[in-house]
Amino acid sequence: MDLLTLWNLEREEVLKIIEDAEYFKKNRYGHEILKNKSIALIFESPSTRTRMSFDLAVNELGGHSLMMNEGEIHLGKKESIADTARVMGRFVDAIVARVKNHKTLEDLAEYGSVPVINALCDLAHPCQILADLLTMKENGKNFKGLKLVYFGDGNNVSNSLMIAGAILGMDVVIATPRSYEPNGLFVKKALEIIAKYGEGSLTLTDDPEIAAKDADVLYTDVWISMSDKNKQMDEILKIFPKFQINDEILSKAKKDAIVLHCLPANRGLEITDEVIDGKQSKVFDQAENRLHAQKAVLKYIFEH
Repeated sequence: MDLLTLWNLEREEVLKIIEDAEYFKKNRYGHEILKNKSIALIFESPSTRTRMSFDLAVNELGGHSLMMNEGEIHLGKKESIADTARVMGRFVDAIVARVKNHKTLEDLAEYGSVPVINALCDLAHPCQILADLLTMKENGKNFKGLKLVYFGDGNNVSNSLMIAGAILGMDVVIATPRSYEPNGLFVKKALEIIAKYGEGSLTLTDDPEIAAKDADVLYTDVWISMSDKNKQMDEILKIFPKFQINDEILSKAKKDAIVLHCLPANRGLEITDEVIDGKQSKVFDQAENRLHAQKAVLKYIFEH
């Protein structure tokens, strides 16, 4: 069982992962779910929360983590990804990979013999979004009918938020500048899931003020991701500022709305200090919840 995107999960499976994450948050230690299991953690780019959360999650579940950074393994350099996958399957019980290209994950899954978990790629960030869902739930946000609004660049986070929202019956609004919309395949998949369940909605807009009206959750991410080599900061600073989450945008949401950011944050760009440090911000709870969600993901993978 691999977890490359969220769209292969059913609603009941997502809810069970969140339920397990809640349990692990209340009961952090004393688990042996991964006893005698070794998990390879591949990182092609720098990481704080993803690296810490998966490393600790594996060890606190009784397993052994093997950290493998870019430059320390061949992975497409001097050795094909397919051969690396075949070899790693002889040594470890699962692979957690934070990579630059989604195709790398697909190759690891296709040619390897052990489960592959997407810890982040250019198209999707499923494990982050599962932590986000936990954060919403523990703040009293019922998923069905919840208005979740994402502001900024249509990146991997927005892609995965659309899928999660569709699975759980949310009304998701993605507010981005024109030509910065989320990936078309993920939009298509989200609409298919909405049709399947007959609940929820997806709206794409370039008007952040309309998007923010009566929102339950406001979410943002950096305007330039690590993998965005083609974006120019001068262009970004011309067209993105109106998508900043600030006091004015927050005032248009519901009074009990919460604010999320997957971090790291460029304070003063996509979000202001006043908001990220304000009482409605759950950003640091959200960061902590990565640990508990990663445990729930690992449990799910080894049960299926």
